[in-house]
Amino acid sequence: MPKKPSLATVSSKSDLAQAARPSRAEAEAAVRTLLRWAGDDPTREGLLATPDRVVRSYEEFFSGYGLDPEEILARTFEETAGYDDMVVLRGIRFESYCEHHMVPIIGVAHIGYLPRNRVVGISKLARVLEIFSKRLQIQEKMTAQIATTIDRVLNPQGVAVVIEGEHQCMTTRGVHRPGVNMVTSQMIGVFRENEATRKEFLSIIGQGNN
Repeated sequence: MPKKPSLATVSSKSDLAQAARPSRAEAEAAVRTLLRWAGDDPTREGLLATPDRVVRSYEEFFSGYGLDPEEILARTFEETAGYDDMVVLRGIRFESYCEHHMVPIIGVAHIGYLPRNRVVGISKLARVLEIFSKRLQIQEKMTAQIATTIDRVLNPQGVAVVIEGEHQCMTTRGVHRPGVNMVTSQMIGVFRENEATRKEFLSIIGQGNN
């Protein structure tokens, strides 16, 4: 069973939502209601299994609600042979969902930190991104959540997060402007205070001339 979110990572409102979570049957009934509202017949052959498929998809799309990113980062390593430069994971693909329209946000994230005396397995950085992206999101909030969580758990000299996302709430509806990426960043510690460190990180991820 997935671990319930800790109070350190979700708000009390989120905890309340988890406690009042509808049953699977109620979720499938809600999908049938939406199908009828859209003008189709949920009892026709092609749509009979759709509610089940949609609910199973939602379990994957929003799996981040049942996971604790701080727990993922808890295991660290101190044997670094004196390594004291930045660690950067760039071009991590993610899929998230806009909390305003529930349509996809697809993009890449770049995550870096400057260790103080311990490092974490690089896959754990990607997992932190995955956990926060598998929740209803706005990109600005997700960027800050990733950076502040890494900073709080690892206590490094600094953390840098840059996210580039294409929002289908903008490309497939509304203004219909495909090919437009939104870029957000959060710099903490030396990445905010030291221009040379920030420029080095941006150069590594390919944004040094932006």
